Amino acid sequence: MHEDFHLQLSVIIAVYNRKDELQELLNSLAEQTDKNFEVIIVDDGSQEKPEAVALKYSGRLDDIKYFYKNNTGAGLTRNYGAKYASGNYFIFLDSDCIAPPNYIENVRKELKRDTTDAFGGADSADAGFTRLQKAISYSMTSLFTTGGIRGNKKSVDKFQPRSFNMGISKKAFEAVGGFSEMRIGEDPDLSLTLWENGFQTRFFPECGVFHKRRTSLKKFSHQVYHFGIARPILNQRHPDYTKITFWLPSLFLIFTLCSVMVSFIRWWSILPLLFYCCIIIADATIKNKSISVGFLSLITTFIQFFSYGFGFLQSFTALNILKQNPKKAFPAHFY
Repeated sequence: MHEDFHLQLSVIIAVYNRKDELQELLNSLAEQTDKNFEVIIVDDGSQEKPEAVALKYSGRLDDIKYFYKNNTGAGLTRNYGAKYASGNYFIFLDSDCIAPPNYIENVRKELKRDTTDAFGGADSADAGFTRLQKAISYSMTSLFTTGGIRGNKKSVDKFQPRSFNMGISKKAFEAVGGFSEMRIGEDPDLSLTLWENGFQTRFFPECGVFHKRRTSLKKFSHQVYHFGIARPILNQRHPDYTKITFWLPSLFLIFTLCSVMVSFIRWWSILPLLFYCCIIIADATIKNKSISVGFLSLITTFIQFFSYGFGFLQSFTALNILKQNPKKAFPAHFY
C-alpha cells in the first residue's frame, strides 16, 4: 500500500433486538487502542430500540451514528449502513461479538502492510462466556467438526470472510452491489461474488473477535438447519465453487443412523462413531479446560451435523431433483 494512502475505517453494526449485546460490543470498541474509526449502528426494526445505548457511547467514541429502519434482515440493513459510512473500508461486526482492544489497530496494520479488497478474522469464545456458548463455538470452529475453516487460513484454499467479522473496501462493496437478496448465507454469497468479479480476499490472523452465538440448543439447531438449506442455493448461484465436502454433514447424519441400526445386529459397527465421540469430548475438554463443556460440545456437534445435514438434503432435493425455484421453495431465505 502506498504511504500516502489515507485509510478510513467505518464499523457498521446491524442490530435487531440485542440491546445488551450491542452495549458489550460498543464497550469493546470504546476501549480500542486505535480510536480513529467511525461507528454506524443500524437498528433493523427492533421492538425495543437500542438508541439510548448507542447515544450513551457518543462521549466515548469519537464518531458514532444511529439509524432506525423497518425490518428487512441483516444483509440489507448492512447495505443501508454502508450508504451513510464515510470510510473507504467497511468493517461489519455482528452485534453479539466483542472486539479485543487491539482489533482496529491490527486491522490497520494488516491493510497498510498488504492491502486487499476484503478480509476477515476468526471467532472464538471468551473465557467469560457460558458453557453452552463455548460448546457451540467449539462445534463451529474445531478442526474435528468443521475442519477449522472459519478461523484457520491453512484449512481452505481461499478465505471467505463472514459477516460477523468482515471487512471490505468501499470500491469492492459498491462494485458488486453489497449484500444480495439472500437472508441467510448472504455473507458467503458476497465473498463468492467478489471472487467472481476478480476481487481478492485475505485472512487476518490477528483480527479475531469473541462471538456469543446462539443462547439455546433450539436456536442453534434452527440456525444451522437454515445454513444447510442455504448451501445448495449458494451452489446453484456459484457453481464454480461447489465442493464435495459440503456433503459431509449429510453423510455424517446418514452414517450415524445406519451405524445405530446395524449395531443391533453387529454391535461393533458402532465403534467408529464412539471413537469419534471420544475425540470430540477429549479435545473440547482440553481446549476449554472443562469436562462439562467437553460433553456439551458432543451434543452441539451432533445437533450441528444433524440439523445442517437435514437442511442440506431437503434443499438439494428441492433444487436439484424436483427442480424447484429457490425463491419459491424457500421464500424465507430471500427478501
